[in-house]
Parts: sequence; C-alpha cells; structure tokens
Amino acid sequence: MNILLELFVVTFRVLWAFVLAAAKWLVRPKEKSVAGQVCLITGAGSGLGRLFALEFARRRALLVLWDINTQSNEETAGMVRHIYREVAEAAPRVAGDGEKDALPHCNLQVYTYTCDVSKREHVYSTAERVRKEVGEVSVLVNNAGVVSGHHLLECPDELIERTMMVNCHAHFWTTKAFLPKMLEMNHGHIVTVASSLGLFSTAGVEDYCASKFGAVGFHESLSHELKAAEKDGIKTTLVCPYLVDTGMFRGCRIRKEIEPFLPPLKPEYCVKQAMRAILTDQPMICTPRLMYMVTFMKSILPFEAVVCMYRFLGADKCMYPFIAQRKQATNNNEAKNGI
Repeated sequence: MNILLELFVVTFRVLWAFVLAAAKWLVRPKEKSVAGQVCLITGAGSGLGRLFALEFARRRALLVLWDINTQSNEETAGMVRHIYREVAEAAPRVAGDGEKDALPHCNLQVYTYTCDVSKREHVYSTAERVRKEVGEVSVLVNNAGVVSGHHLLECPDELIERTMMVNCHAHFWTTKAFLPKMLEMNHGHIVTVASSLGLFSTAGVEDYCASKFGAVGFHESLSHELKAAEKDGIKTTLVCPYLVDTGMFRGCRIRKEIEPFLPPLKPEYCVKQAMRAILTDQPMICTPRLMYMVTFMKSILPFEAVVCMYRFLGADKCMYPFIAQRKQATNNNEAKNGI
C-alpha cells in the first residue's frame, strides 16, 4: 500500500513539474543578484568566456578570469574595468531613485590568472591563489574549450588528449577546488558550458564530441549528487548551444537550403540566453530551442532513421569543410615556416 501511495505522490510531482515548467514559459522568473559575489570564468580571454565576463561585470560581480593566453585575458579585464567605471558613474542615478546599492562600486575589481586548465596541479595551485587573494568563489563558469579539427585517424594522440583534458577533465579539477566551500555554505552556482554536440554527435569530430558528452555526463551526475545531498542552495546550469559564430568552427556548413533556417548563433545572443538561464536558476538551456527537439528525436528514433535525417539536413558531413580548412591552414603554416 505504501508503494502505491508513493507512486501516486511521484506521479503528482512529475505532473506538477510540467506545470511549473510551462508557467516559466509564460511568466518570466525574477533574476537573482550576483552583485559582490566572486565569479570565476575559465577561458575568459576570448569568445563566449569574454562575453560572460562582460555580462557578469554589468551585474557587479567580482570577476576572476582564467585563460592560458595572458594577453587576451588582460584585454578582457580591460573591458571589464571599463564596464565597472560605467557602473560607478551610473551609481548616483540609481541612488537617486531610492534604491540602495547592494555593493559599493569602489569594491568592484577584476583579477586575472594565467592557468592551463588541462593540468590539474596548475588548476589546484591557481585556485589556492584565488582563495588567498580574492576569496571564496560563488559562481564557477567552466567555459574553456578547444577543438583539434582532424579526422580521428589523422589526429595526433596529443591533440586528442588535450581536447579531453580541457573540455572535460578540467571540469573535475575546478569543481573539486571550489565545491567544498560551496557545500559548507550551501551556496553557489556551477555552470557547465558544453555544446549541442554533447547531446548528439556528427562525423569528423570524435574527440570533441566525446569531451562534450563527458562534460554533460559530469554535470548531470554532479547535479544529482547535490540533490541527493539536499544541498539545494547550490545551483547548476548546463549550457548547450548550437554552432556559435566565434570562429571556432569556421567553415562548418549544413545543407544550403536549410542553413537560412538554422544559421550559426551570434555569440552575444547565445550568452544573453545563457545568462538568463543562470540568473533564474534554470537547470539547462539549449539554444536555439529546436535543439531540444533534435535531442528528443535522436533518443527515440532508430539509428538508421537518425542517419537519414542527418543526410537530409546535411549534418552528417557538416564538419568536413571545417576540417579541410584546418588542414589547409596547417599545411600553409608548415610551408611558411619551412617545416
């Protein structure tokens, strides 16, 4: 009898979850404040990482920027400081409206660290510096990512290992470094910037797909672990965008008749959608929403049916032009340097 009662309760909760999800589509949830909280972003020197930094800066978070490229990381920091100055100049107008500032603007700072997230010793040592020099991290954005751009049999083992280390293993090291304090305080937010290629795959980028599938699996398991530990104060958000026009996959093409309906995403749009999900504690965001349907269809259709769909869309070999461009660029660079 108890199990029947539990089954009834579970059924009700599942249906209620659908109701709440539908309500969020109709009524936009209020965004939470991250003012004064320490936000660490990996891969902050360019692409989505830089845009995430600028968005968090506009919301008066204290930024900690990690990137392997010191120069580009400092360029991002300069942009963040410019936003901080704009926020400080706007402070009198905010105060004039009778709204009390959550944080004195003079305390807004950005910290930069050169860190190779593929090396766990470097991650742990840099994390220790952050704790001593800045404080405990409240928002962790695992964004750093690389792509080799080679067919499997042509890809050097070192590049495969690096792709797995940066895109997947680094999430373990950064989370292990900062999660203990979040658990102690029952407060924090962990963001995993994965990819639609972590939900469904395509040909020619086996290492990238494997790394993103790994990141998605890590994130989902971590989310369940936090729920099992009843640490509801620690939120998680999985970000899975479609192809983003950052240059990372330059040359990637689907069928030309379909491409106008599914063009590469503008990076600014992708980050704004992700920020809305993060600040409303949304567990997962796929951009565009069509990706939800693609993932669902991939899960229920026979494999041969999925292959037919891929071929119709031109998604089966969409990475081949990108790989060809990478190979040509590599050959030209080798010829230029006399290798």
